[in-house]
Amino acid sequence: MQLTLAPPWWARLLRRARTTTSAPASGAPHTGRRFRNLYSVADRDGGQDAPTLADLYRTRRLDMVRLATFLVDDLHSAEDVVQDAFAAVCRRHGERLDDLQDAHAYLHTAVVNAARSMLRRRRTARSYTPPYQGPGAPVDELLLLAEEHRQVFDALAQLTARQREVLVLRYWSDLTEAQIADTLGISRGTVKSTASRALATLEKLLEVDR
Repeated sequence: MQLTLAPPWWARLLRRARTTTSAPASGAPHTGRRFRNLYSVADRDGGQDAPTLADLYRTRRLDMVRLATFLVDDLHSAEDVVQDAFAAVCRRHGERLDDLQDAHAYLHTAVVNAARSMLRRRRTARSYTPPYQGPGAPVDELLLLAEEHRQVFDALAQLTARQREVLVLRYWSDLTEAQIADTLGISRGTVKSTASRALATLEKLLEVDR
């Protein structure tokens, strides 16, 4: 069965699964198509003020929901994850975020941690009750995750949590190895080895459908 990959990040993910997991070429620091957008409103306006929580919510919420969806495999849960992450940021740093050196990087970490908590609660619930099947996919989810990409999405769901986090942060959020290491609280070497194993596993999983 031939797999059609339209979004560039899917294509890059699979192409890398068949080659290497090396870091971006040396030279100017790699920021990625999404990380280039992680600069605050203040930076664009001359750097006078730090971004507020409202700025962060307005500019980053949708990307964070998409990121969380790849981690928890459910749009409704992903929306809860992002709300929990923003609430955690607000409780810890308030509305102004003046004490955060990089609010956007901190938000990535908050979303990953909230997704982990969601998955732990889900595992606990499923140990006592049958898995909740839920309603059919809503229209928004069908738009977010087109059917032709579902095989790749399902393959990602079969990876370990850390493998999935590393690949999603690398190929969806376009973070560098160093940025992923900071977000997940692990070493760059662990990021690289985890990505290598994850890509090898992903290729084997997708080979079944080819």
